[in-house]
Amino acid sequence: MSEDAKATLVRYLDAQRDALRWKLEGLGERELRMPMTPTGTNLLGLAKHVASVAADYFGTCVGRPFPEPLPWNADDAEPNADMWAGPDETAESILALWDRAWAHASATFEALPLDAPAHVPWWGDRADTTLHRLIVHMIAEVARHAGHADILRETIDGAAGLRPGVSNLPDVDEHWWADYVARLRETAEAAGTERPGQGGSGR
Repeated sequence: MSEDAKATLVRYLDAQRDALRWKLEGLGERELRMPMTPTGTNLLGLAKHVASVAADYFGTCVGRPFPEPLPWNADDAEPNADMWAGPDETAESILALWDRAWAHASATFEALPLDAPAHVPWWGDRADTTLHRLIVHMIAEVARHAGHADILRETIDGAAGLRPGVSNLPDVDEHWWADYVARLRETAEAAGTERPGQGGSGR
């Protein structure tokens, strides 16, 4: 696999990583920590989780251990320990972990070729793999959580967009959005009054 291929994969991973990180900007501790779903999903927890799994996949799994304990390694670790910031942690400390974890990952990308062997114990019979597979896996992982962060941030303060300077949204004003959402709500309510089999073309 060529260095060009590795550069392409890393560029896509970096884009998703930076998109997620951007969604945390400008918020205080309360907003960053606030659980926004019935399963407790929160912005700071997403950052902690993604930093931790990046440190593990691009550290221990490729023979370059990240030199810090990760949330699930503590003797008293509870389920989802990597998905929220505890009382003794701050947004600043989590984002510092983020920076260190991704710096370690970047050093791994520099040091190893795509076909470098990797071992992921929790992958069962697929445990023996390559750095290439780990990068592809993490592109999907980080993109999924960046999507979560998109929705959480918009729910918190209305901020939306793909990345700084590129919203990827129609260039319209707030009145247009209000009318649009009202139209979607009206359409959804109308669809909810139909009996099964009434909607669509029947194909």
